Amino acid sequence: MLPTGANLQKIHNGKKTYAITPHLPGGFIKPEVLEKYAQVARKYKGILKLTSAQRIMITGLNAEDIDNIWNELGMKPAIGFANCVRSVKICPGAAFCKRGKQDSIKLGLELDRRYIKKEMPSRMKIGVSGCLNSCSESVIKDVGVIGTDEGWDIYVGGSAGSHPRLADKLITGLNYDDALRIIDIIVRYYQKNADIERIGQFIERIGFEKFKNDVLAEFQNNVTCEMSAKPYSEGEEIIPKAGALTEGNLVFGDSIDEDSVIADIIRVYPQTIPVLRSFGMGCLGCPSATGEALKKAADIHGIDSNELVQALNKTRMEGEK
Repeated sequence: MLPTGANLQKIHNGKKTYAITPHLPGGFIKPEVLEKYAQVARKYKGILKLTSAQRIMITGLNAEDIDNIWNELGMKPAIGFANCVRSVKICPGAAFCKRGKQDSIKLGLELDRRYIKKEMPSRMKIGVSGCLNSCSESVIKDVGVIGTDEGWDIYVGGSAGSHPRLADKLITGLNYDDALRIIDIIVRYYQKNADIERIGQFIERIGFEKFKNDVLAEFQNNVTCEMSAKPYSEGEEIIPKAGALTEGNLVFGDSIDEDSVIADIIRVYPQTIPVLRSFGMGCLGCPSATGEALKKAADIHGIDSNELVQALNKTRMEGEK
């Protein structure tokens, strides 16, 4: 089991070191809190790292020190678990930047308050930019918001990683309240209908026109659109697609082995998800999962791959009975 609120960072000569990342909404930090970071890092021989999500990570830590570190910081982890809203990145916006068109800090902090750590089908990242310079990289976020003279433009389905995808523009010129309302609709639609896939992968699977029509129907007419459940059956054809839920050749009825791709396993045998998580492999929707063999992922996490394969196949066979 991972130490509370920690991520495994490195295994060197059999020794595991961990990192923790406290939550810093919008990257804003008081001097006295920054001093706590320095004190803790010095005491436990950690290294401070500024992250791309406007947070400060402390890495190079030992497992037995993690609980004491959290107590001394008096802060909470940035991420509750793997498949959740992981970050809301916010630019300075109209409050601090001469080019800002809209108040990105106000909107971004409200989105952080509403959604950070909320459970999702996969990881979700949100970017809020106060102008078209998009310093928060909104077009490579699952939900992106960009300010213009006319209001807020909303983008969906962006991501970086091994299969980068630019977001699709969903709607333009919204005021503050309408921007919050449509983002709430997007999040609920994604939670209800997606598999273990990023929003961009979900859009690729169902088509942007359907996604757009369903979301805007509720936004404009208060009409909730239902999607039929996606079956997992012996007759279902699995078509490999880069960046989607599957890239390998695993199909229903096949045994799982060390060469099986993680995304294939959870796509064909969704009942194995709790098994993978119990072994400490919770980030099942990350870019690596779409192309990484089970053995490679197990080695990275310091897990016995043979033991993991046996546990997965046991669950697979129980599900086929």
